[in-house]
Amino acid sequence: TLCLPDTRGKTYALTTIDCPGHTNFHDESVASLRVADGAALVVDAIEGIMLHTEMLLRQIISEGLPLVLIINKIDRLVLELKLPPDDMYHKLRNVIDSVNAYVSHHSNGRYPKLSPDRGNVIFSSSMHGYAFSLESFATQYLDHLDFDVEEEEDVFGSFKNHGGLGRNLTPEAFAKRLWGNAYLDPKTRTFQRRTNECAPDPVTGLFPKRTFVQFVLQPLYKMYTLCLGEPEKDVEKAFRSLGVLLGKEHLRASARPLMRVVFRKYFGTSTGFVDTIVQHIPSPAAAAKGKVARCYSGPLSSRAVDSMIKCDSHGPLVIHVAKLYAEPDGQSFSAFGRIYSGSVKPGDRVKVLGEAYTPDDDEDMAFATVSSVWIPRGRARTEVMMARAGNWVLLGGVDSDIVKTATIVGAGKSNFGGDDGDGEIHVFSPLKFPHAGGEATMKLAVEPLNPAELPKMIEGLRRVSKSYPMSTTRVEESGEHILFGTGELYLDCLMHDLRTVYSDIEVKVADPVVGFRETVVETSSIKCTSETANKRNTLTFTAEPLDDGLAEKLEAGKVNLNWDNKKLGRFFQTKYDWDLLSSRSVWAFGSSPTHGTNILLDDTLPSEVDKSLLQSCKPSIVQGFQWATREGPLCEEPVRSTKFKILDVALADKGIHRGGGQIIPTARKTVHSALLTATPRLMEPWYQLQIQCPGPIVNAIQPVLAKRRGHIVHDKPIPGSPLFSIKAFIPVLDSFGFETDLRTFTQGQAMVHSVFDHWAIVPGDPLDKNVVLYPLEPSPPKCLARDFLVKTRRRKGLSDDVSLSKFFDEGMRAQLLQNQSGEGMTSLTN
Repeated sequence: TLCLPDTRGKTYALTTIDCPGHTNFHDESVASLRVADGAALVVDAIEGIMLHTEMLLRQIISEGLPLVLIINKIDRLVLELKLPPDDMYHKLRNVIDSVNAYVSHHSNGRYPKLSPDRGNVIFSSSMHGYAFSLESFATQYLDHLDFDVEEEEDVFGSFKNHGGLGRNLTPEAFAKRLWGNAYLDPKTRTFQRRTNECAPDPVTGLFPKRTFVQFVLQPLYKMYTLCLGEPEKDVEKAFRSLGVLLGKEHLRASARPLMRVVFRKYFGTSTGFVDTIVQHIPSPAAAAKGKVARCYSGPLSSRAVDSMIKCDSHGPLVIHVAKLYAEPDGQSFSAFGRIYSGSVKPGDRVKVLGEAYTPDDDEDMAFATVSSVWIPRGRARTEVMMARAGNWVLLGGVDSDIVKTATIVGAGKSNFGGDDGDGEIHVFSPLKFPHAGGEATMKLAVEPLNPAELPKMIEGLRRVSKSYPMSTTRVEESGEHILFGTGELYLDCLMHDLRTVYSDIEVKVADPVVGFRETVVETSSIKCTSETANKRNTLTFTAEPLDDGLAEKLEAGKVNLNWDNKKLGRFFQTKYDWDLLSSRSVWAFGSSPTHGTNILLDDTLPSEVDKSLLQSCKPSIVQGFQWATREGPLCEEPVRSTKFKILDVALADKGIHRGGGQIIPTARKTVHSALLTATPRLMEPWYQLQIQCPGPIVNAIQPVLAKRRGHIVHDKPIPGSPLFSIKAFIPVLDSFGFETDLRTFTQGQAMVHSVFDHWAIVPGDPLDKNVVLYPLEPSPPKCLARDFLVKTRRRKGLSDDVSLSKFFDEGMRAQLLQNQSGEGMTSLTN
């Protein structure tokens, strides 16, 4: 939080969050954008749009946030690439045009165009400490150029007249003419659209250059030239004429510190940045309506919402906590959130509503007392006695019951909770990471070096999971503690924090592995039937693969079971050509009830099945289905992209004989048997890679990728630079150490960015017992599925092979032995 002046001298309080630029830490950016009113996207002037830039742009568009573009490192275009001013203009324009094209494509034209003459693009150099917009640069001519009339006539024209840059030109108007095809005629002192419409310079005989080149880039180039190669006296004299006074210690310094001093003194504070933010990003009060509409999970017609939309400091307290920051002792956390309504002060009694809270189920709710309220200031923080609506705050004393995100409301009767008769409070939607694959796929098994310190490590894992938005932990049935992360660097940070911050113990780690998924590629060859333990109920299922692309839509939450039957049926009919009966018979998604990638269908006929009895058992069948898809039959990994159909049921007349204890395990067993008879396969996660390297070594990268089952999709040159951008794919399992190998192989010339992209079927049959696996030897491609299955089952403490007796009744096993038609069946019966 900083108080910064704009070009006119008015001071604004700006609160910004600096997000990591690494693809592994995209979750931090998602958490930041959830509570922000706008986004200032920083793009490298040489590299242009990178993989993480694309992810951020899609996230910004999905959050509906206003966008400001900052083109950084423009000094590299001058000092490293040594581009002439005209080429530098075209390079900058190419970067802006590529961002505009990407935003327009993914937003369907909803976003305004980014352009320097519109004031929503800033040019900067963090190395030399300056940033400017066209308007702020135009204002420099007022502050620093003090020529007499004859000099103005010859050099810049008449740009000084009672506070304007010209007789009829203000800085704002001049800034609009500093971009694009705008040329200043030196004779008539008017702006033209074409250079051939201008008169040539009377001295040089050359036609004028674009105004951006003439008035922005050429002065910048002259300043860099002075700092790099001119004598001290000439440097001091030249910059004194611009109002930049340099001491002897500055003049005798090397080029880099001299440039930092010169540009900081010339440009002063970054007023252009403040101008752009104030003009294009709304205040918290103005942005509250859109934020509530997108992030609040409840209805928008309650008193709670009215108070949040008005950003009412006198309304009931509502805070959205998006991130937890560890205290220096590593034992507690400060909750970072945005106050939508009301005010908070130390000593307030509040309700902490977790992500699973609903008005009907308040189990995920706890009471807490706010111990401290801080305003975040980078590494420091300022304690305050009260914070009002519209601010970002750090709260102490409320973290013990927060897992990832939370909604905090007041605990008094005047606050929400039904006491005032005006509806219940709902929570803000949990964070989702669709542009980073939605989940972490790389996992690490950990255990303490000293077994007696296991409780310490478990508590440390809990804290690590709270600190990193996308990390999760799990305990396998074998007793392994598994830590999930997005990549190698992410897991390195998790382990560093676990060892040194949160538990302070020695921790052993196994080799990193990945999570798999189980799926099918054919329809079940037979109807799979299972009886309950009491022999009074029978369920019959089949399994088949889902339509292409449907699993991704389900995972992204684009299908909602709460839709009415007509809307749900129309979606499946129009998008995937389902018949009317099937499209209106969707019972559930699994394993997640809202974002599961498997579908359970009721394909029974009223003439054959008593629908009332079936409906009475629906919750138990759905629960068994979701349990089965959470832990598949192959190696207890989640099931993905599979459709399960209920073909027939025979249920006991008395309710006591068809309770959950009978139906749930039987439904799970039937789902597993249906999956095993539908040619089951394993799926593994794949990374999308973006590799930047010089052109001559592009061909040398393919063999490095091929050794790890990867492949290049395409490569293209980055305009205005000697670099190429390569798009490639590689299995996450084979990506460990790839970045280090590539940098070693290319002597540091290649830079790799990776992000989880998709799931792909592992080649080979995981149930083929004819495959012979040799220790310490890589398996051929057709044996990979079997290799992964066996190693995963061994790691989890399971037997090497899937047991038929566990999933099939005696009658089903006899039928399987007679059926030798399909490959999946042959594998099973072997």
